[in-house]
Amino acid sequence: MEWKDLIIQNFDISLDRLVSYLDGLTQEDLNWQPKPDSNSIGWITWHLSRVIDRGISVSTEKEQLWIKDGWFSKFDRQADPDDRGVRQTPEQVAAFKIPDKDTLIGYYRAVMDNLRNWLNKLDRTDLDREFNDELSQVFPTVGSRVNVIVRETQQHLGQIAYIRGLLQGYGWQ
Repeated sequence: MEWKDLIIQNFDISLDRLVSYLDGLTQEDLNWQPKPDSNSIGWITWHLSRVIDRGISVSTEKEQLWIKDGWFSKFDRQADPDDRGVRQTPEQVAAFKIPDKDTLIGYYRAVMDNLRNWLNKLDRTDLDREFNDELSQVFPTVGSRVNVIVRETQQHLGQIAYIRGLLQGYGWQ
């Protein structure tokens, strides 16, 4: 198996997992916060999609799907490329209007398709290619950016599953 096939397979599984984690949840469930200063399942799903969309955009120097495909309007947000949940206050998180789960999954699916297309265009030598952009101090190479997207995806999917367990208890899956 080639390296990118392994990574793409991981992201395909992440999409399947997200769909199963959101299956059967109500709008109230998507908005539920374990504590007032905690994130909800819906907010984490949006944030994960936004972080990946922005990361691909910066890396490819192409417009974010958030703007290009009008996802911001489906989330009733502004067309702000930096609107991704980073450094939001608990009040901002609580005030976030979570759309229906089909919209959450639709945006994540579009981002995963975009990610898959980007990964399929890369070859082994691209992984060491360096960037000179706003992310290059922390994630200087293509490989480091792919790695952070893998880590972010796994971290946030784990959070979503955990919150669902808090919400519905043992046996929800």
